[in-house]
Amino acid sequence: MQKKHFGFLGILVLAAVLSGCGLKQKGEVLNAVGSSALQPLVESAGEEFNKKYPDVYVNVQGGGSGTGLAQIQAGAVDIGNSDLYAEEKSGIDPKKIIGTKVAVVGITPIVNKGVKVKSLTLKQLRDIFLGKITNWKEVGGQDLPIVLLNRAQGSGTRVAFEQLVLNGQQPLNAQEQDSSGMVRKIIASTEGSISYLAFSYLNDTVKTLELSGFEPTQKNVTTNAWPLWSYEHMYTSKKPTAMTKKFMKYMMTSEVQDKIVTKMKYIAIKDMKVTRSIDGKVSLIKQSSK
Repeated sequence: MQKKHFGFLGILVLAAVLSGCGLKQKGEVLNAVGSSALQPLVESAGEEFNKKYPDVYVNVQGGGSGTGLAQIQAGAVDIGNSDLYAEEKSGIDPKKIIGTKVAVVGITPIVNKGVKVKSLTLKQLRDIFLGKITNWKEVGGQDLPIVLLNRAQGSGTRVAFEQLVLNGQQPLNAQEQDSSGMVRKIIASTEGSISYLAFSYLNDTVKTLELSGFEPTQKNVTTNAWPLWSYEHMYTSKKPTAMTKKFMKYMMTSEVQDKIVTKMKYIAIKDMKVTRSIDGKVSLIKQSSK
């Protein structure tokens, strides 16, 4: 029988595995998967949580709301992040998981900075994504073909956009991208392009558009003057670990809601002046008299 020898590389690999096992025994990892729109907030909150509990690491991954809901239902992760209610996703049994609204996120159309359009109506935005308007000159811009970039199927941001802008219709077939960061990068480098992003991913490499004269601001979201927004949910199993419970409780503290949420361009639930039901009905929140 031929003898097996560990080379230098093999020894390093074995040492790394053993070292990793040791770290795992000393600490705890909370795995959160799903909505890329919610990912920056959970990552930031996780970093602050780690300062309070140095032996706990919050591992946050994207993949889309559909993935987050499927993974938490399957018991594969500790937390499933979603822009959607569990009831909105086929194959998900909302009775098997527990959801918490942790924030509201605004969604805005973004275009390449070379596009010479400042504002659209909701109907114009809808017609662009349905393929009825194909050149920027049709909405007051230059003679330049419109290049669509859709979010991927399974994206909660896409579902919200289709509900709020397209009235549930499917957009024109075009390139699709799941990663919010990649959407921003493609729009920044593609002449005449348009897509949409959560406020939390905006920077000066792309240009936002007004809708009927209203700017995409957190304040306008609170009153529904900016109508493109959705709730951000974090789902757990019905029997979450003790540390998962602690992290979920931490997400609703003033430290997160009053500081991290606002700083990262989300909107705290308590700051909303309106509420939206699962069927899309918007109504004013009654303010309690003091």
